[in-house]
Amino acid sequence: MFTYKVASWLMEDNTVEYLTIQEVAVDWNLSIRRLQAICASGRIEGAKKFGSCWAIPADAKKPKDLRIKSRKYIKEK
Repeated sequence: MFTYKVASWLMEDNTVEYLTIQEVAVDWNLSIRRLQAICASGRIEGAKKFGSCWAIPADAKKPKDLRIKSRKYIKEK
């Protein structure tokens, strides 16, 4: 697995461990693109973007899935 290493001097708080999108996607069973969208919407507290790479705190919790699955939004004809 290819992982990015984020330089510790870029972080505001050096006491927090950060993981890459790839590492968290495997742990949470999500696609990389879905995890990028969740980070961009601000739903993961402490996630930071450096250029095109996201750094996610190691102790971050997986957010609840807010996508509509009930099909109630579909209009019946």
